[in-house]
Amino acid sequence: MDDDRARSTPDPTDPAPSTRTKRHYFIRRPLLQAGGLEIASDPKHLRAEIGVIAILHTWGQNLLLHPHIHCVIPAGGLSLDHRRWVRPRYPFFLPVRVLSRVFRGKFLAGLKQLYRRKKLRCAGPAAALADHEQFAKLLRRLHRHDWVVYAKPAFGGPMQVLRYLGRYTHRVAISNHRLLAFDQERVTFRWKDYAHGNKQGQMTLAATEFLRRFFLHVLPKGFVRIRHFGFLANRFRTSRLALGRQLLASGDWTEQEVRTRDLRSERSSLWHCPRCGAAMIVMQRFTAAELSLCSYFDSS
Repeated sequence: MDDDRARSTPDPTDPAPSTRTKRHYFIRRPLLQAGGLEIASDPKHLRAEIGVIAILHTWGQNLLLHPHIHCVIPAGGLSLDHRRWVRPRYPFFLPVRVLSRVFRGKFLAGLKQLYRRKKLRCAGPAAALADHEQFAKLLRRLHRHDWVVYAKPAFGGPMQVLRYLGRYTHRVAISNHRLLAFDQERVTFRWKDYAHGNKQGQMTLAATEFLRRFFLHVLPKGFVRIRHFGFLANRFRTSRLALGRQLLASGDWTEQEVRTRDLRSERSSLWHCPRCGAAMIVMQRFTAAELSLCSYFDSS
């Protein structure tokens, strides 16, 4: 499943990229987790715990900002009591129309929250949105607009999808083989125009404009490009994957077997004191973004 087009489509939501990128990422990541997992666990749909690998991709071939998240999701999930593997009741996983509406609702709710907290900088093309009435009018218009969550079966199988996405996980916005010329003032590179039948072409930019576009894709401090959710989250991945494979291969497990397996996995994943060997107790957990705001950590 791939939400490559799961983003706001109307022009009014796309002011100057430099004024919205960081806040845009703050909205997208939580709603990805809440939206997909929430619908999957709903008894009206899958009633299961799903797993998600989400990969942030921010650039197009012309190096302009095009933030979108590719998601790879197993076709099914663990039942909420972890006793069986649940297969989709729909022809394709989850209803795309429902996903689109939930995505729209959660995105606009996040946008509204940032606006109320005065964390949105309305400048340039978006200057008019500093007026509360104009912002409210925009939200009403966007609620009436159909949004798109682009979902499709894997082309050729799961390995092809993972190979395709694997090319983006640790790459920068443009690879060396696409760079054709540099004359101290201008940069020429090869690009593919997806809007016109993948037509190959060359683009020449002033060096300053090339650098401006390139640095659009440096992530805000504290952000990572790959996230895992649901039963693929770091905390549970080893035990949940093993359980999923067992359920797929041999049918249902008893509740006691599941509890025993989870307990063993939990114990094996604990950190241990290097001096006495006792299990260490986790007092508090921090996200990467929270750690970046903490001044009392000294990494020297």
